[in-house]
Amino acid sequence: MKKTIFITGASAGIGKATAKLFAEKGWNVIATMRKPENEKELNLLDNVTLLPLDVTNVDQIKETAQKALTLGDIDVVFNNAGYALLGVLEAITDDQLVAQMETNFFGVVRVTQAFIPYFRKRGSGIFITTGSSAGLMGFPMSSMYDASKFALEGWSESLSYELNEVGISIKTIEPGLVATDIGDRSVFVSHPAYESLMGKFMALIAHGEDVTTAAEIAEVVYGAATDGKNTLRYVCGEDAKALYGQRLAEGDEAFRDSIKKMMSI
Repeated sequence: MKKTIFITGASAGIGKATAKLFAEKGWNVIATMRKPENEKELNLLDNVTLLPLDVTNVDQIKETAQKALTLGDIDVVFNNAGYALLGVLEAITDDQLVAQMETNFFGVVRVTQAFIPYFRKRGSGIFITTGSSAGLMGFPMSSMYDASKFALEGWSESLSYELNEVGISIKTIEPGLVATDIGDRSVFVSHPAYESLMGKFMALIAHGEDVTTAAEIAEVVYGAATDGKNTLRYVCGEDAKALYGQRLAEGDEAFRDSIKKMMSI
């Protein structure tokens, strides 16, 4: 019997790559996005169903979850929708602060809440979340993005105990820089007083061809969905693995010194 994955943020990047991969692997895919009517690729695949979902819309989360469950059993929920709010906290508006957390954190929490009763009654199910190496380590010029990803880390770890009690797994993938169009969907906030640091940060995240691809991260998601393990964190991408290994080896303060040197602060 075919398995089914429900994906948020499937219009681009890791979400779209994951939808394609699972479809190729013979899964049924419920791919959600804010404007499915604009999708030009996934709508052509036989085993992909498109549904509308804005993860900041509480009512739509409930409606779309119920609609998805009427289509049949769901085995995996992949919480992937998100974007990056980058730049100087001093210049970020309150609306921008709230929007970042509503999308990256509360959106994940609310989608998860919508499916927990179904998975609990079924006695099985897997939640996978797109976290980030920025949820394991803080980087310059990304305090609110990092905060949203750090929040997911603590939430997932705590939640794992209660979900495991009723047969549900929760897993987080932790990519580093990924060659996707998230830059096009990011919000960059600058301030003259921090111009030098912002310039160094932007140069640091400008990536070349050797950066992890969305397709490579999709493979990690597939592994997490099918490995049968109760692993919480999947650090992926050579840059993320190297930096996280450095953080663990050096300790917090020495690692911060390393980042300062990298940024010449």
